[in-house]
Amino acid sequence: MSDEEHQFESKADAGASKTYPQQAGTIRKGGHVVIKNRACKVVEVSTSKTGKHGHAKCHFVAIDIFNGKKLEDIVPSSHNCDVPHVSRTDYQLIDISEDGFVSLLTDNGNTKDDLKLPTDDALLTQIKDGFAEGKDLVVSVMSAMGEEQICALKDIGPK
Repeated sequence: MSDEEHQFESKADAGASKTYPQQAGTIRKGGHVVIKNRACKVVEVSTSKTGKHGHAKCHFVAIDIFNGKKLEDIVPSSHNCDVPHVSRTDYQLIDISEDGFVSLLTDNGNTKDDLKLPTDDALLTQIKDGFAEGKDLVVSVMSAMGEEQICALKDIGPK
């Protein structure tokens, strides 16, 4: 045995992965896939036939769920692709700060203050106008691969 001491880094998360593997041939339109380290929603899938020496290939056209950019990827259908764990959570809107951050109420009564207002202009004006009118607003927050963004808005009536 050696006399060296081994040091291990401890991580704060529970070790849950941000993605899971799925065979490329089983990913369908409307599903999610990771392309160039971005979580994307698949809008088109086409499969090419096998060549003389090769695999059938899947051609994915997908849109980044956070910034709306179109990305493409070609993967052999028998290979695994990374699929992001995408979750959607509803929070009640409490406050909008001057620097563009929102204050949200979680289910357990705590506040979540680390989210910025969305970059989508239509959604941004809906949130600001509804908040200014004093309406009770519920925002849907989509999260995947350590990124979060407000993606939808519900009006649950006046305060």
